[in-house]
Amino acid sequence: MSTTAPRTIDTPAVDLKLEVVVIPVSDVDRAKQFYERLGWRLDADFAGPDDYRVVQFTPPGSNASVIFGKNVTPAAPGSAHGLYLIVSDIEAARTALLGRGVAISEVFHPDGNVHVGTDEPYLFGRNRLRGPHPERGSYRSYASFSDPDGNGWLLQEVTARLPGRIDGNATAFTSQAALAAALRRAAAAHGEHEKRIGGQYDVNWPDWYADYIMREQSGQQQAA
Repeated sequence: MSTTAPRTIDTPAVDLKLEVVVIPVSDVDRAKQFYERLGWRLDADFAGPDDYRVVQFTPPGSNASVIFGKNVTPAAPGSAHGLYLIVSDIEAARTALLGRGVAISEVFHPDGNVHVGTDEPYLFGRNRLRGPHPERGSYRSYASFSDPDGNGWLLQEVTARLPGRIDGNATAFTSQAALAAALRRAAAAHGEHEKRIGGQYDVNWPDWYADYIMREQSGQQQAA
């Protein structure tokens, strides 16, 4: 029986970090081979009594992992859908998966100005337009693939978070590739900035880059 205690203003918030997502599979070894082929890190493969087995993988740059196995979940194999993998460059990520032999859709974007997360079914076959979002808007370009059981994964390109999603004082990158992509976007924006100031060399470009990257990641409005 669960209970709910009253919360007072003075009650401190407790960190609740999503760390593991369970995906249901029918053949553990087949699933293990698939996720190894993706290049994900194998963290564990434990067997126990009563025909129990659990396998854990972590995608590159992710703070959360997935587990699957035998007697791990009562969910039907292949019933997990809408599993998002956030990438900074959708086309590069798709090309990397193709290079690993993964069957993955073309890059697509939703038709119309649909707010992310409010109409998920369109991501799985309805109202798709080919290619990345024309303005390369953050949250708006996707590619999809499935594991051998049909558990559905989505690559979603996110380059700038919506306001309030990230602490602006805690900007961090989980991989060299993500940082390099952010630097390339900052370089392009800085080129436009130098044009606005008459083509002069900006000796303070390191500070400009740092401010741009932090604002982009935390969803703050960029300075002129």
